[in-house]
Amino acid sequence: MQTTLLIIQAVLAVLLSLAILAQQQGTGLSATFGGQGGFHTEKRGAEKVLSNLTVVLAVLFVSNALAFLFV
Repeated sequence: MQTTLLIIQAVLAVLLSLAILAQQQGTGLSATFGGQGGFHTEKRGAEKVLSNLTVVLAVLFVSNALAFLFV
C-alpha cells in the first residue's frame, strides 16, 4: 500500500509541476512596484481548464500526502 501511494505521489508531483509551469505568466508583482498596471479579466477556455486542473491536482497531492502519513 505504501509503495502505491508513493508512486501516486511522485506522479502527482510531476503533473502538478507541469500544470503550474504551463500557466501563462501574468504581471505578477510588477504591478505592485509600479510596473505595468493590468486589469482583471475572467479566465476563459483552456486557461480556466488549466487553472481548475491545477487546483484539483493540488488537492489530490495534499490528500495523498495525508493518506501516506496515516498508512
